[in-house]
Amino acid sequence: DSAAAAIAVAIDASKLVLMTDTDGVLEDKDRPETRISSLNLRAARAMIGDGRADRGMIPKLEAAIHALEHGVDRVHLINGGTLNALLIEVFTDEGIGTMMEL
Repeated sequence: DSAAAAIAVAIDASKLVLMTDTDGVLEDKDRPETRISSLNLRAARAMIGDGRADRGMIPKLEAAIHALEHGVDRVHLINGGTLNALLIEVFTDEGIGTMMEL
């Protein structure tokens, strides 16, 4: 995740997609229906700080924060195991994962 973020920054990418085994960032890691469709930096930092982000999601959130702070416009966290996840995330209003912006 950190390598992907560093590459995105280095090539001045406008978007970064991080794959995970969950349907994006979840408010409650044990309840998939609590997916957060949109997240800003402040909220992402709060999730890390207050323990709502579990161990597996913390590196992804940290990589996303780094990318956004260094010029990437949007970061998408999606489930890599979901068929057509990238297309659904990018080309629908609701998406299928979590989109992060400043």
